[in-house]
Amino acid sequence: MLIEKDRVALIHYTLTDDSGAVIDSSAGGEPLAYIHGNGNLVPGLETALEGKQAGEKLNVTVAPKDGYGVRDDQLIQRVPKRSLGGAGEIKKGMQFQAQVGGGIRVFTVTAVVGDMITLDANHALADKNLNFAIDIVEVREASPEELDHGHVHGAGGHHH
Repeated sequence: MLIEKDRVALIHYTLTDDSGAVIDSSAGGEPLAYIHGNGNLVPGLETALEGKQAGEKLNVTVAPKDGYGVRDDQLIQRVPKRSLGGAGEIKKGMQFQAQVGGGIRVFTVTAVVGDMITLDANHALADKNLNFAIDIVEVREASPEELDHGHVHGAGGHHH
């Protein structure tokens, strides 16, 4: 059975950056299960998996524009500490979630100078090539319930 829209694929993957450092991997755990064509993976990876079948192994390099995006300086802002309200002590590297234009964005504190905080809403992997080593474990039809919910139920149904 081939990977195509609305089918469930179970994959093992290892994601490395261009220096070969492992960013994320399913090795030693459950494979990642996802419904193909529903935006559950970065676009470049879905494109590469289209039409493949169980037992295939592939190496995919996803460019930033098809991955987590290109760094956008407009997503970096300086705000006064008090605007974060009762967040306690603010330290570099802390992360906050905020509602932005209908979606949840994660902001990372990149600098604290006096009463001003620099927040960066770029994804940590923005501007990076994503190098995936993929091992396709299984391909099956999605159940009506899975399609209705847009994600996999049961084994391997966790999200990244």
